[in-house]
Amino acid sequence: MKLTIDSGLCSGHGRCYAMAPDVYESDDEGFSDHRDVAREVSAGHEDAAREGAQSCPEGAIDISED
Repeated sequence: MKLTIDSGLCSGHGRCYAMAPDVYESDDEGFSDHRDVAREVSAGHEDAAREGAQSCPEGAIDISED
């Protein structure tokens, strides 16, 4: 599984990293870190990644199930 966070849509609400801190991190400005880069979700964290993505009010997180 991979996830990508669209920097054009991310508004820095922080719901993703509040819901799934083992998957998402914030940058110094409160936006989700690692935007615009597809990255692998660590094994065992798939459900948390989905939960964080579903909590995003802008729909800025894309989950790709490989």
